[in-house]
Order: sequence, then C-alpha cells, then structure tokens
Amino acid sequence: MENCLFCKIAAGQLPAYKIYEDADILAFLDLHPIREGHALVIPKEHHVWFEDLPPALATQMTTCAQQIARAMKQVYQVERVAMFYTGIHVPHAHAHVVPMHHVHDVTSAAYLREGPDSFTTPPQIPAETMAEVAALLRRTL
Repeated sequence: MENCLFCKIAAGQLPAYKIYEDADILAFLDLHPIREGHALVIPKEHHVWFEDLPPALATQMTTCAQQIARAMKQVYQVERVAMFYTGIHVPHAHAHVVPMHHVHDVTSAAYLREGPDSFTTPPQIPAETMAEVAALLRRTL
C-alpha cells in the first residue's frame, strides 16, 4: 500500500532501527516505546488485520517475537515479555514485543488513569454468561 507507514519501512523507503529481517517479516524498535526495547514485528506484505495473516506468516511472526523475547529477558533481566497485536495507529498487522519491568507495563487506560496501585479489578462476569460467551465463540470458530 503506497501510503502505509509500515509498508514504506518494509520497502526501505523510511528508516527503522531494525532488529531482524528476512524475506517475509521485519522487526524493529517502536519509536514511541512503552519500555526501552519495545519492538514491532511486521509482515512485509500488507495485511490490515492480524486475523487475515496467512497462518504460516503469523507463525513466522510469533517465532520471531519469541526469539526477541528471549533476547529481551537476557538484556533487561526481566521475568516476562508481552507480545500482542493491536493495530490501533497503523493499519498494517503488527505484533508488539515489550519487556515488562512492571506488572502494568502493557495495561489499559483505566489502570493508567487510576494508578497501578489503586486500580480495582473489573467486576467478574457471572459464570452463566461466561459459559454462553465461550460456547458462542467456540461455535463461531
């Protein structure tokens, strides 16, 4: 896609702090990191939604993210590294890989607004509703 920021980075038209690259994927540092080392893993081919990624490509991205996570654990001496897809700011499927120094490093605006030490857990959904939702999602798979 000609106006896609990540397509331009993948094509070498825009600079990036690259961590890994092969014929299909690219991993580079996020310019607005949650924590130092926060990386993005993208497919070089344009896919807007992560659920539209071909399974082999999604697996390749996850495998790359796992390798980056192992490196982050060594470099930052953290116990946990988060990996998640959001696609909020750039409409090109991308995985975030973030070393977690604090339990709330990759959390919601509510945690941030109320503060990590005062946020209360959302109310639990009744078991009956949970069972219905789980069944609905299973049927839809």
